[in-house]
Amino acid sequence: MNRLLILGAGTAGTMAANHLAKALDHDWSITVVDRDVDHHYQPGYLFVPFWMDPDRVVKDRRDFLPGRATFRQEAVRLVHPGRRQVELESGDVLDYDWLVIASGAVPRPDLVPGMADGSLWRDAVHEFYTHEGATALRAALARFDSGRLLVHVSEMPIKCPVAPLEFAFLAEDHYRKRRIRHRVDITYVTPLDGAFTKPVASAELGGLLEDRSIRLAADFAVERIDDERRRLVAYDGRELPFDLLVTVPPHTGQQFVVDSGLGDDAGFVPVDKHTLRSREHERIFVLGDASDIPTSKAGSVAHFATELFVDNFLAAVEGRPLPNSFDGHANCFVESGRGQALLLDFNYDTQPLKGAFPVPIAGPMRLLTPSRANHLGKLAFEQLYWKVLLPGHRLPVTAHLSMAGKKPAEEH
Repeated sequence: MNRLLILGAGTAGTMAANHLAKALDHDWSITVVDRDVDHHYQPGYLFVPFWMDPDRVVKDRRDFLPGRATFRQEAVRLVHPGRRQVELESGDVLDYDWLVIASGAVPRPDLVPGMADGSLWRDAVHEFYTHEGATALRAALARFDSGRLLVHVSEMPIKCPVAPLEFAFLAEDHYRKRRIRHRVDITYVTPLDGAFTKPVASAELGGLLEDRSIRLAADFAVERIDDERRRLVAYDGRELPFDLLVTVPPHTGQQFVVDSGLGDDAGFVPVDKHTLRSREHERIFVLGDASDIPTSKAGSVAHFATELFVDNFLAAVEGRPLPNSFDGHANCFVESGRGQALLLDFNYDTQPLKGAFPVPIAGPMRLLTPSRANHLGKLAFEQLYWKVLLPGHRLPVTAHLSMAGKKPAEEH
C-alpha cells in the first residue's frame, strides 16, 4: 500500500485529495490531517462585516473530502522528511510515501507591538482575516458613524492581497449608503509604493481610491500601534491617528513548518515555482498559501496550481519528468462598491491588463474595469467553490494565463 499524506484540508488540500482520489489506484491510502472540522469560505470574510451571515461561511470539511480518504482531526507537531514521518500533537506518528503540505498561511497580530496585545484589540483595532475578527468587526462598523477610519496592511505577503482594498471600497460605499460618508475620513495604508503590487493595476486602483475620496498612505512600514494615543506608528516616524483601525496583520506559515526546518524566515516552504515540488525533499509537494511561490496567496492560485499539480504528482510517483509548468496564474475579483467589481488576471510574468474574460470581446467580464457582471461573478463564485472546485470538478477556464482578449499595456 502506497501512503499519501495531506497536511491541511483547506482549499488546496481538499482539492488535491479529491483530484488524487480519482486518479490514484486503490493500492494507495489517502490520509488528510487538520486541527479542526470547520472549512471556512475565506472570501466570505470580506462580506461578513457588511451583510453576510457569519455562519454562512463555515461548513464541515469532512463533507467535502473523498469517501476513500481517512481524516485525522489533530494538529501537526513536526515533519521528519528523512524518516518520511509526521508527528502529531498527540504523539502519534503517521508514515508516508508522499507528502502534500497544504497548511496555509496564518495571520499573526502578535508580531506587531500594540496590536493583539494592545488595549484596543477587538475594540477600536480590528481585522477581518479570521472568522472571529470579521464577526467582531461587523458589530464595530454598525456602531461607528464618524471619525478617522484606517484600512491598513502590515506587510506582504498576505492572503488575498486585494482584500484590504476591497474593504476600503466597501466601507466607503457602506457609509455613503447610510448618508454619513462626509463624517467618516478613510485612509488606505500600505507598505507598498502604490495601491497594489502590479504597476497597471496599481494605477487603476489608485485612481479609484482618489475617485472615492479615500486617502492613500503608501510606503508605510508599521512599527507599532500606540493604543493610548490611538496612533499607527511607522519606522520612519510617521504617525496616523485613528478612531477605528481595520488592519491586516503580518502572515507566516504554520509553526510546524518552522519547527521542522522546512520553511524560510517567514515559515513558507521553498519550492520550484513551476512544479510546486519542495526544493529539498523530492517526495514533498506544497500547495496553496504554504509555499513561497512569488504570486498572490489567493484561492485562484490554489485552484490553478492544484489542477496542474495532479499530473506532476503522478509523473513523480512513476519517476517520469514532470509534464506541467505552473505560470503563477491568478485572477481576483476586486469589489469596488456601488454593486460593481474589477477583475484582475495575471501571472508571474504578465501584469494585469485590460480586456475581456474569459472569452475575447464577448467577455462577459471586463478586466481592470468596474462592472456589475464582475460583482455578480464574485457572488456566484461562492456556490462554484462549494459545489465545483472543492469536490474536484474542473471549471472551463484554463489553468494557464491566456492572453486572448487582453490589451497590451501600451494600448491603455
